[in-house]
Amino acid sequence: MNEQLLNRIRKCESLPTLPAVAVQVLELVQDPEADIAKLARLVSKDPALSSKILRTVNSSLYGRPNKIGKLTQALTLLGLQTVRVLVLGFSLAKNVRNYKNKGFKPLEYWRRSIYSATAALTLAQRTHLELQEEAFVAALLMDLGMLVLDELFGEQYGKVLEKSRSHADLVRFEDAMLQTNHAEISGALAEMWGLPPVLAVPMAAHHKPTEVEDPTLGRLAKVCYLAGRCADVFVDEPAAAAIAEIRAFCRDHHQMTDADCDALLDQVCRRTGEIAPLFDIAVNSGISYEVILKKANDSVIEMSLATQHQARMEQSRLQEQALADPLTGLANRRRFDAFLNEQFAAALAGQSPLALLMIDIDHFKAINDQHGHQSGDAVLQAVASVVRGVARPQDLAARFGGEELALVMPAMGRAEALTFAEAVRREIAARPVEQGRVTVPVAVSVGIAVLEQGMPFKEAAHLIKAADLALYAAKSAGRNCVRAFSLNKPSAGQNAAA
Repeated sequence: MNEQLLNRIRKCESLPTLPAVAVQVLELVQDPEADIAKLARLVSKDPALSSKILRTVNSSLYGRPNKIGKLTQALTLLGLQTVRVLVLGFSLAKNVRNYKNKGFKPLEYWRRSIYSATAALTLAQRTHLELQEEAFVAALLMDLGMLVLDELFGEQYGKVLEKSRSHADLVRFEDAMLQTNHAEISGALAEMWGLPPVLAVPMAAHHKPTEVEDPTLGRLAKVCYLAGRCADVFVDEPAAAAIAEIRAFCRDHHQMTDADCDALLDQVCRRTGEIAPLFDIAVNSGISYEVILKKANDSVIEMSLATQHQARMEQSRLQEQALADPLTGLANRRRFDAFLNEQFAAALAGQSPLALLMIDIDHFKAINDQHGHQSGDAVLQAVASVVRGVARPQDLAARFGGEELALVMPAMGRAEALTFAEAVRREIAARPVEQGRVTVPVAVSVGIAVLEQGMPFKEAAHLIKAADLALYAAKSAGRNCVRAFSLNKPSAGQNAAA
């Protein structure tokens, strides 16, 4: 972290300071002559703190068989170091609980902090970590850097929070947008307050625990990291990703089965409901881990189905792309051949007509030579747009090759095909193409062949050949007209006006 930012933190008067009782407890614990009686007198000056110490020692966190009623007895059972850590946690939480700013959501922050703290203690107990209370308090305070960043950067930090969809993503967005992150700030704040390394190091490294070299502090940092992901299960939605990561981490590092991991998360859920009142924070006590797990499993199924659907859609898109002409968007020659063969066989079997229109852009080479290939492409696209627009749902419009388009029209007879083709010809002729300051007139010649009773076509290639002959007849007749194939000779359609 750069020195300039550290100075801003030191000079910021609105940030929380280490409470007086916490300072006194730290000093007392460092005194070699300190005893439980002195500690009890100090803690008893704060009735709320005394009550929280007693409620903590009698909670399920410690599982005492008999209820402890006296503060001195509670402090004796907990020990000087444990009490020091708990006093720090309770007093600091009280000092910053009511913090509010534009981008900061204190209730959400504290819910996550308490779930993290409870999870850290539960994990430490499950894995037989000696510094259990230190894990509890480090996890409770490890996100304090969020409060500092919100105070220093205001609305800018609010935008960071909006961009990060989950707490797991937050550090990445903080580093990208602010060149620091809340974990680094938490560690810096802990050092400014004089907190011991067993708290300061895991607070600073809870998102990167593998970077801690000291084995003991590294284990604490890993517990804090995993505790944070446990909190994500109960605070963030959906919870499926966090549950999967926790299961994998516990399986790889602690030889725990998925069932063991689920039991741990269930215990964290129940314990947090008991611990939260000590901090005057309401959590969703009515929601059980079982309900969260069911929702997570349902979301995994939904995600899997959505992924499969997306994959099918992508596959379909790629298939369509492979069968489409990139310039005009019409079907390409490969798709045309397959469709025509399919419809030809169906028409023969069902004794129904099948019309094929071959559409050629008149004087296309002259358009390219006179106006450039970009204008030629624009003309092709304009004609393709008309053909696509008039095609029926059951028809196929395709680019046959070069400046030649094709329209396959099932269940259409000769007379209807002639009328239809003439309408298409007129529509295209009525739409010259504007290219900059130049207007390019467009005309087409159309050849028609129809598979119907009396026609000797045996395969689709025969129909294509017949349509080509009719198209040649249209060009020979002066272009910009329609001709239909007949057994004797191509018959005239309606010629366009000159």
